[in-house]
Amino acid sequence: MRGKQYHHPLKLTAPWEKDAGFGRKLKTYRNHTKIIAQPGIVMKVLRRKRIVLIMAYFLLLVLTMLNLANYKWTKEPQQCNHQMRSTSYQSRSDIRFLYRPSLAKKRQLIYVLTTWRSGSSFFGELFNQNPEVFFLYEPMWHIWQKLYPGDAVSLQGAARDMLSSLYRCDLSVFQLYNSPGGKNFTSLGLFGATLNKVVCSYPLCSAYRKEVVGMVDDKVCKKCPPQSLRLLEEECLKYNTIVIKGVRILDVNVLAPLMEDPSLDLKVIHLVRDPRAVANSRIKSRHGLIRENLQVVRSRDPKLRRIPFVDPGHKANKKDGSDYHSIGAMEVICDRTSRTLRTALNPPSWLKGKYMAVRYEDLVENPVKTLRNVYRFANLTTNHDIESFALNMTSGSSSSSKPFIVSSRNATQAASAWRTVLSIQQIKQVEDYCHHAMSVLGVSSLARQHKGEADLLGTIVTMIPAWLLSHALVSDLIRCGRQ
Repeated sequence: MRGKQYHHPLKLTAPWEKDAGFGRKLKTYRNHTKIIAQPGIVMKVLRRKRIVLIMAYFLLLVLTMLNLANYKWTKEPQQCNHQMRSTSYQSRSDIRFLYRPSLAKKRQLIYVLTTWRSGSSFFGELFNQNPEVFFLYEPMWHIWQKLYPGDAVSLQGAARDMLSSLYRCDLSVFQLYNSPGGKNFTSLGLFGATLNKVVCSYPLCSAYRKEVVGMVDDKVCKKCPPQSLRLLEEECLKYNTIVIKGVRILDVNVLAPLMEDPSLDLKVIHLVRDPRAVANSRIKSRHGLIRENLQVVRSRDPKLRRIPFVDPGHKANKKDGSDYHSIGAMEVICDRTSRTLRTALNPPSWLKGKYMAVRYEDLVENPVKTLRNVYRFANLTTNHDIESFALNMTSGSSSSSKPFIVSSRNATQAASAWRTVLSIQQIKQVEDYCHHAMSVLGVSSLARQHKGEADLLGTIVTMIPAWLLSHALVSDLIRCGRQ
């Protein structure tokens, strides 16, 4: 036994296989050893995982592309500059402007710049009859009524702000000039609404159809149901052309901020008429223009006021005061008209290509030709019905004495009626106030030509201002505006 030796192999125990004091050994995981010992299996598993990841990546990429394509097809195209720049104009308390869809096509906006009694009601009717036009008649009337007796010049900013909203189909601006505690404005509450083809036609009313040319009977339209301004706004958004006719913007330079706004495509059509004919019509309509005459006269520069002319031996009567204000307002009107004409002859960048001058005398003498030129400037298409309407309205046999009413009449005769109606003193006063504007338009001064010979004023004087009223200068105004 002593000589027999037992050799026990030395057994090393890994630290993680020791008892660790708990009377049992930890299990060994020999499967890992087997996997490591077979690298082919490892590569196979990794290859499968890589394939799965690549397939998942491509699937995610395809889904992303489909989602983007669907967004592009369903989303209306938006004009980023329009949205960003127009935010300041639409930051109103009415939250619905945040959710209005943007326009895919920029609208053509037209403002008819003119003054009282210049034939603007008939001229505006040429747009009111067009089924492609959303037309508004004298919307700034509400401002002048609410802020009376503010003078005309001080109200220019408020009028421009209203236009900025209306050209964006924001009609809630009318609520600012509502009477305290009064009812909300409706479609029939707008000035001139009962003669408006949009308000009185389908879908707002069943009385008329917009595409049928013809005057609106205000008695019929008054029976239309009053619609909310929200519905009228929705109707406005359907039109690509918006035309607003107004007499309360006195100078085109007031509109410069709007015409420089890249989000607006605003053009101005300047309707001009012989100042003596305007003064004569203002006197005939003095009872309907009492408030407006006072507001305009309040804007006269005290340094430029002139002593009114008085007929020798003439006894004052009650209507002299109204006549004085009617003619006195011409000083402010002609001064602002002269500024507009001088600006148009040497147009700044914001006016080039966006201005057109139209003489009322040309309109009534050749209505079809003038209409076609105006429509071409406004990017509109005329048709036989509208041309016939313009021709019939200017070639009637009667001469209506009712102001503010558009009717068929002998417009050429009415345009020259001032020659036999106004006194020599009234003509001299108007020409004194308006000699700058008349000079730009090329209108000759009758009082200076005939040196006060009243009999020649009514009989011998020809029709030169009616049909040769500086065609060359007016053409220059149109040409300069288009450059």
